[in-house]
Amino acid sequence: MTKPSSKRKKATVPPSNNSTPPDSLVQEENPSVATITVTAVEIPELTEQEISDRLHLERKVERAFFEAGKALAELRDRRLYRSTHKTFEEYCRDRFSYTYRHVNYLIAGCLIVDNIKMGTNSSQNESQDEMGTNSSQILPTSEVQVRPLAKLEPQQQPEAWQHAVEQAGGKVPSGRIVKDVVQRIMERTQVPNTYQIGEVCQILVKDNPELRGKGGCWGIVSAVNEFSCTLRAWDGEYTVGLQHLKSYNYLPAECQQVREISDRISRVYSSGLEESVQRFLESLGKLNRAYLTGLEEKVLSLLESEFGYEM
Repeated sequence: MTKPSSKRKKATVPPSNNSTPPDSLVQEENPSVATITVTAVEIPELTEQEISDRLHLERKVERAFFEAGKALAELRDRRLYRSTHKTFEEYCRDRFSYTYRHVNYLIAGCLIVDNIKMGTNSSQNESQDEMGTNSSQILPTSEVQVRPLAKLEPQQQPEAWQHAVEQAGGKVPSGRIVKDVVQRIMERTQVPNTYQIGEVCQILVKDNPELRGKGGCWGIVSAVNEFSCTLRAWDGEYTVGLQHLKSYNYLPAECQQVREISDRISRVYSSGLEESVQRFLESLGKLNRAYLTGLEEKVLSLLESEFGYEM
């Protein structure tokens, strides 16, 4: 690389009609005219240690969301929040100002990165572009880049990521590029959405961490989307991919019974209850039948009476 000259260059004001020498740096008759001195500064090359430090710090920045997701997952799984907070959701909101959705995105993102690593490391024939860049060495640097991959099965995620890297010219692809790749894969493997509004379905967690805690819960289809359904459960609404749903195949009358049970649980649950009572209501949200037993009916009716929701 050609180094810039270290000589000092002088810029002077053009001479006027007076007797001031043309090469003078000061004009006594016009003191407001500034004198400019330009000095070329030589930028030293990075030392080997500085290059190493830079790479190390860049890797830390790139892995920030990945490390955050790993840490949050461990905090949740080991319940390290239990000394100060009742729920993980409250803990994340108070400690990090994170919404529960954002926390789920980070945890899901780090799991997807692990899938990408495992998928690319097991590949025997790794593709290289013209610059010799190994696509398996390019990893996500942002949760937004991996979020679209959550719609795919874990075994599909590494392939989709490599396609996105190739489309980005061997660089880290944007979230938009990844989303486009995922969309094409889903269209290629699309399964017709045959669910109907009002149908009762069970949620299957499988490998989707966003559905953690919802395995076995039922919900009522309130919207039929291209690759998912929106379910109205007793504790809120959820958009769930088709691969994470299973229909109970209830008759119309049974679906109506479940809707009524859901409405009753929802009214009482939102009133704020002791943990033991909440657990009872949550158990009703996982029933694999469209009716309540006599004892379940009595307990639910008692709670409704307690909060002024008598039928």
